[in-house]
Amino acid sequence: MPRDFSPQDRDELDRVPDASVRNAGRDRRATHRPHEKPASRVPERPKERAPEERDGRLHFPEGRTVLYDLDRGYRLSESQIRTAVELGKFRVIGAQDLAQYAYNGNREDARLDIANLVRQGLARKRTLEGPESTARELLTLTRRGHRLLRANRLVPPNQAVFHGFVKPREANHDADLYRLYHKEAARIEAQGGRNLRVILDYELKRRINRDIARFGTEARPEIAARHGLEVVRDKIPVPDLRIEYEARDGETARVNLELVTEHYRGRHIAEKARAGFSLYTPRGEGDRLRRVLDQRELTADILSL
Repeated sequence: MPRDFSPQDRDELDRVPDASVRNAGRDRRATHRPHEKPASRVPERPKERAPEERDGRLHFPEGRTVLYDLDRGYRLSESQIRTAVELGKFRVIGAQDLAQYAYNGNREDARLDIANLVRQGLARKRTLEGPESTARELLTLTRRGHRLLRANRLVPPNQAVFHGFVKPREANHDADLYRLYHKEAARIEAQGGRNLRVILDYELKRRINRDIARFGTEARPEIAARHGLEVVRDKIPVPDLRIEYEARDGETARVNLELVTEHYRGRHIAEKARAGFSLYTPRGEGDRLRRVLDQRELTADILSL
């Protein structure tokens, strides 16, 4: 949905958590212990770190490790930790899409991992009406899951992490960004790009909001340029998703992506095109999108999701 920056976004942005950091193991690290209590009970925090914990890596004896937050332990497999990180990066992911991209189509493995994360209070499931009025299961981190990632430094320092369904009516649109990312990531990597980083509109709005508060609305053009954006009709259009990456030549590059659906009006589509975004659209929407742009003598990259 069209979500450009405006001061009214401030209340929502204040609820968005800051980025967490990686290199799990510097604080509150733990691994399996030979005399560990049964999995149904909360493991005790070790008083001293074992030598194998001091190399900055997680270890998975018997396929599990124990991560701690606020003196509470969580037994997790490597794939469950990866899934928690994915949920944090994208805020909302469809269960089927997660199975397809994170588990190579293995729905049973995905189902078991999700069930474990939900059982331990680290993730939440919600069933909403999806495309064509079909039920769709969506996933997000809980506040507890977000805190666990931060406490154990499981994501890079420049990667924001989110949790919770902020706007349920936009949850389906937000969940589709996970598929959009993987489609665009394949294009980037085919051209030699690497070290991809996800930046959602929440994070971009937060940065812009801070600069507006500091420099005032009259500095809007400079603020937009600072964040790699454009001013269109006295607004700063913000993409649904930005991917920053290292290009083949070693330089930092970025692409701004917008998922345009049937809910977009012609004016909104034109603003996104003028802002230079690459436009993705579900099947069946491409022709309408091209007609809208042609009427306004605009051009843009239009790709099918």
